[in-house]
Amino acid sequence: MNTLLDRVDLPLDQMPKRWYNGIPALPTAPEPYIDSTTDAPVTLDYVERLWTKAMAAQEFSLDRWISIPQPVLDAYAMWRPTPLIRAVAMERYLDTPAQIWFKYEATSPSGSHKLNSALAQAYYAKREGHSRLVTDTGAGQWGSALALACQMFGLDLSVFMVRASYHQKPYRRYLMETYGAQVHPSPGVTTEYGRGVLADNPDHPGSEATAVSESLETVRADPAARMSVGAFSNHCLLHQTIIGLELREQLAMIDRYPDYLVASVGCGSNMAGLSTPFMEDKLNGSETTFLAVEPEACAPLTYGEYRFDYADAAGSGPGVCTYTLGHEFVPPPIHAGGLRYHGCAPLIGQMRHQGILDSVAYPQTQVFDAGVTFARLHGFLPAPETCHAIKGVIDLALQCKEQKRDATIVFNYSGHGLLDLEAYGRYNAGELRDVEVESFDEREAQVVG
Repeated sequence: MNTLLDRVDLPLDQMPKRWYNGIPALPTAPEPYIDSTTDAPVTLDYVERLWTKAMAAQEFSLDRWISIPQPVLDAYAMWRPTPLIRAVAMERYLDTPAQIWFKYEATSPSGSHKLNSALAQAYYAKREGHSRLVTDTGAGQWGSALALACQMFGLDLSVFMVRASYHQKPYRRYLMETYGAQVHPSPGVTTEYGRGVLADNPDHPGSEATAVSESLETVRADPAARMSVGAFSNHCLLHQTIIGLELREQLAMIDRYPDYLVASVGCGSNMAGLSTPFMEDKLNGSETTFLAVEPEACAPLTYGEYRFDYADAAGSGPGVCTYTLGHEFVPPPIHAGGLRYHGCAPLIGQMRHQGILDSVAYPQTQVFDAGVTFARLHGFLPAPETCHAIKGVIDLALQCKEQKRDATIVFNYSGHGLLDLEAYGRYNAGELRDVEVESFDEREAQVVG
């Protein structure tokens, strides 16, 4: 451990060697996934044609612990364990008695937590003899991570990037291409589905759901290819639990336990990674609050419904039970491109439905206010997605101030914003605006549980 009180470093030899699977700990079993072509539960053949066999097995595994393969551990050692840092300047600025800590996942070579799962998925694909992965990406953090992972394990990669982000965030596209990936705007002209969407609306901004539809079509046309999923799958969330497992060790080193665990949520990978290793504690009586922070313009946990829905806009993939705004919903092109998804991963949806997880949603101007404040206090420039978590933390810290409560607040600093400067430029120039979504005006937030 660093001798300074504002940073906790875990030794390399204490890095977790297993991922934690939270599904067996849930109060009730998850609903089965549905084959959209038959309306029956998916078969193993169906899933293994889309994902690698290892990912299909992990998606439905009831093993509490799953060993991390040695080649993945070796790759993790490039940057893991990640530091736990205390935001002392933020505490002083807010004049709060609470301690604010953040798990700094931006130390990864691709700049975000996404590499935790990208390396695992690329490794398993290579081990099974596949030559190509296909994926979707919103802001490009997942696509960048998977592009690097595929380069490391000798795989080709095709990325369908949400059209709005493809143009808003060209530097992420350049990074993916530098790592060797082929990047297509979605909707685009390389798939039948994309061409159909553009024929109906040439100015379609795209969404994660359209990118998933194009990815699925591409995988089904290439027997050597498999789909790689950056957040919507439970196996991806599994890989991210190395974050929370490290966090448990680091908090024990300073004799603290989290009262709040906070993360931004699009589908839920960094939220699950932070909180799932603490879920059994919560189910056994701990009073830790798991707070998911969403953009007001696209907030399935806060404004959505818990029901069956599809992961992709075409409804061609498996149906899952989760919180959703509907797979045909097209989120407005806010700058937090990684949070523009209509639904959450099944595990996150079930946690919300069973009262394990709370949520809150904010407009993007308040989110950028929080991110800029944090950057000026600490020097770290957060990604727009991470800014959502920071906004949630600020409100919690101010509540602690009112209550005179010495709480421990931990948030997941999921990625840096050094490739998001166009968005910060618009904010600094006073050009950033909130997005009004009429369909939300009369929609009440869902009650937890």
